[in-house]
Amino acid sequence: MQEFKHYPVMLKEAVGALECQNGKLYIDATLGGGGYSELILQRISPNGRLISFDVDFDAISAASEKLKDYENLIIVNDSYTNIKKYLAENNIKEITGGIVFDLGASVPQLTSKKRGFSFLSDSKLDMRFNQSANFTAYDVVNDYKEDELVRIFSEYGEERFSKRIAKKVVEIRRKRKIETTKELVDIVFEATPRIKSKIHPATRIFQAIRIEVNHELDNIKNTLNDVLTLLGNNAILSVVTFHSLEDRIVKNFIKYYSREWMGTDGMFDYNPPLLEQINKKPITASEDEIKINPPSRSAKLRIARRINKKQ
Repeated sequence: MQEFKHYPVMLKEAVGALECQNGKLYIDATLGGGGYSELILQRISPNGRLISFDVDFDAISAASEKLKDYENLIIVNDSYTNIKKYLAENNIKEITGGIVFDLGASVPQLTSKKRGFSFLSDSKLDMRFNQSANFTAYDVVNDYKEDELVRIFSEYGEERFSKRIAKKVVEIRRKRKIETTKELVDIVFEATPRIKSKIHPATRIFQAIRIEVNHELDNIKNTLNDVLTLLGNNAILSVVTFHSLEDRIVKNFIKYYSREWMGTDGMFDYNPPLLEQINKKPITASEDEIKINPPSRSAKLRIARRINKKQ
C-alpha cells in the first residue's frame, strides 16, 4: 500500500473556526490523512467526542494508525453523505460542537498509479474515491452519449473545447474501448488547439469526470442540507473547497440560510435566519502555506454558525 500522506490545507484556520470545546461532539466529514481530526482531538480532550468519515480504505488505515491513542474517536468507513443516517442509527440527536469538510482529493489519491485520477501517469480509467463502488471513469468515457459528455465537460470542467473533445472521444471509441488515462490524454491533445496556458489541457476533463463518477456536487448539496438539521445551536460549519463549483454551492447555501426570509411554495413567508455567516469573503491559504503545498492556492474556507434552532 502506498504511504498515505495528505497535507491538511488551512489546518489551523479550518479547525480554529470550530471553536473546539471539551465535552462537545464534532464531525470530521472527510478524514483523509487525519490532520484535521488530530488537531480537533487535541483540543476537545478529554471529554469531547469526534466522529470521522471516509470511504477510502487507504486513508482509514493510515489515519487509524496515526490516531490510535485517542479513545474519544470513532472512525466510520462510509461517505459523509450518510452522516445523518449514521447519527440516527446511533441515537445521536445533534452535532453540538461543529463539523469540518475538506472537499479536496488527497495527494495519495491523485498520484496513485492504480486510482486513475492523474493525467501525469498511465493507469486504468477509475477515479473512484470509494473503491467498493462499481461505477468508474471507464463507464463515463465509454458509455455516455456525446451530448452527455459535452454537458459534464462544460458544467463540471468548465472546458471551452467540450464539444470538440466529446466528439473525438465518441469517434475513437467507435473503433475501440478507451481504457487508460494516457489514451484519454492523447484524445484531449488531439481534439484541442495548442494554446499558451499554465494548466495542462486534460486538467478540466479529468476534473469533470471525477466529479461525475463520485457525484461530488450533488453530495455536497444534499449533505449541507442534512447538516443544517443536525447542527445544534451555535455549532459551527467549516468548509474548505478547491474549485469554483464547490465554492459556489457552499457560498449560496450559507447566503440563503443567513437571510431573514425563505420561499415556501412560491410565497415569501418570514422566517428567522438559520445560519450566521462568519466570513463574507472566503479565507484563503497564506503565501507561506502555498509555498509548502502549491495545491492550497485554490482552496477557500467558508464558515457559518447555526442559530435560531427550535428546541
